[in-house]
Amino acid sequence: MTQHDDAPTVYDYIVVGAGIVGCAIARALAGFKLKVGLIEGRDDVGDGTSKANTAILHTGFDAKPATLESKMVARGYRLLSDYAEATGIPVERTGALLVAWTDEELEALPGLRAKAVDNGYTHCEIVDAAEVYRQVPHLGEGALGGLTVPDESIICTWTTNLALATDAVARGVALHTSTRATGATRGPDHTVVHTTRGDFCTRWVVNAAGLGADYLDQEFGYDRFHVTPRRGELLVYDKLARRLIDKIVLPVPTSRGKGVLVSPTIYGNVMLGPTAEDLEDRTATGTSEAGFDFLLEKGHNLMPQLLEEEVTATYSGLRAATEHGDYLIECDEAQRYVLVGGIRSTGLTSGMAVAEHVTTLLQEADALPGERTDLPAPHRMPNIGESFLRPYQDAQRIAEDPAYGTVVCFCERVTAGEIRDAYTSLIPPAGLDGLRRRTRAMNGRCQGFFCGAEVNALMQGHQRSPRPRVCGTAQKETVG
Repeated sequence: MTQHDDAPTVYDYIVVGAGIVGCAIARALAGFKLKVGLIEGRDDVGDGTSKANTAILHTGFDAKPATLESKMVARGYRLLSDYAEATGIPVERTGALLVAWTDEELEALPGLRAKAVDNGYTHCEIVDAAEVYRQVPHLGEGALGGLTVPDESIICTWTTNLALATDAVARGVALHTSTRATGATRGPDHTVVHTTRGDFCTRWVVNAAGLGADYLDQEFGYDRFHVTPRRGELLVYDKLARRLIDKIVLPVPTSRGKGVLVSPTIYGNVMLGPTAEDLEDRTATGTSEAGFDFLLEKGHNLMPQLLEEEVTATYSGLRAATEHGDYLIECDEAQRYVLVGGIRSTGLTSGMAVAEHVTTLLQEADALPGERTDLPAPHRMPNIGESFLRPYQDAQRIAEDPAYGTVVCFCERVTAGEIRDAYTSLIPPAGLDGLRRRTRAMNGRCQGFFCGAEVNALMQGHQRSPRPRVCGTAQKETVG
């Protein structure tokens, strides 16, 4: 459809939700000759479920075989591993050890290994207690055996989301943040998506709204699932605790999830969690005393020495649990609508595979034009992983630009150059939390007590500085 300069924008596709899955889908759709919009209710990408998870790149060894989720996680592991290498998303191949603490759990290990084989993962091995303690010597007493998962990895979930969003915008996707979808009106040729910042007109709608996906689904006449927010609280221990553990320690999973784990993080800390508490409030991301008491009890059994270390941060996230045991990804050709629901925490690993699957469904529906041949190369992301070269360590980079040698946040070794780069990037941070996720500033043991004033001064200076308008990051357009 030809658009005049003064005519409202009509998108070919609107993707609702700028978490990892939504950004991956928008990026994939922008690989075709389409006008794509991406709307997000929060003021930054990756500010919902995608920012607060265990940040593990899963092999899918323990997924339910023959489900869509198992297929997507296995495929997503390969896709995201390759994408991380191409874009600089930090990944550490730590491996994992699933530990049995009871006779019942020990007896379950052969079945878990068989499940892994059914999922196409053949590298698991059952080990005895002596091997468990050889691999994790600081583990608490009482372990009876374990199952190795050598290819489980830790990854930066923040950089993953930002990389996918940045690539989407670089490909021409129009990103609209602070734009919460409130409804949809279907017409014969187009759908109007109603939002808190006006109406958007589009031929197709892709619902990747996470915790709100069931509400948007109802706007298209469905009542096929209900999202139950499942809160997961976590404790983050100081970097001095990293000597205690060099791999992910997993419990034997249950029907409610993977349980409480102990894991190193990509930033050099150690993490304990998460809890799994079903709530009604879809905004209840606060932590709780009961949740911390539960984690400390579990931690005392898992790794008592860990509890002697300092907790530097706590956080919680809400997972979009549903009554179904699998992903819900369906294409309604008649209404030009795609549901991507019930993704839960495995969406970090599976997101790129989900995007690939969605484009396949749309191609089968003859809803995609030809692929573009002019796509830009993926953006190289700034490294915020502890085990890789950081700007303050890079003598050549500092010689070329002294701002990378000016440390502002001393706990996390964040430089003035990194903060500047965040604000001159395609998707600048909308506030302090966004800056934290891009640089690690104020995320250390002092939580901004020493560096807060200087970081805030730099933020305000960059926010006052005019930035060039970048194609794909247009200001709000009222359409309809």
